[in-house]
Amino acid sequence: MDKLIPDPPFNTTTPNAEALRSEELLKDREAIKRALDYYLDPPKPYAAKPRRPSTMYLVAPDMDTESLLAQACESLASASVLASDFATNLIGPQRNTVLAIQQIIMLAELAVNRALDNVDPQT
Repeated sequence: MDKLIPDPPFNTTTPNAEALRSEELLKDREAIKRALDYYLDPPKPYAAKPRRPSTMYLVAPDMDTESLLAQACESLASASVLASDFATNLIGPQRNTVLAIQQIIMLAELAVNRALDNVDPQT
């Protein structure tokens, strides 16, 4: 039986088309390498730049440890009271979550109190 449509030729690409295709692949590889280098291996000037913290809220560098611990203890006590008062207005899982947060605050307050006792023992 004769075919109405002939078989396509085996090699339809020209040498010029193959060269263009290999050029595109090379460009793609270069772009991929640049992208990976940018994200996974940042340039040295950016990596070596020291971190400069914001000075909006700054604790004086010459503050003594006892004063810092006393301030932290007062802040934690206030946060504990706020969480406790907030929990009284809630019910169910939300109340349990706020009470858990309040318990974590209380544990932190106990740790700060112990550190404060170690700095200035009340004998």
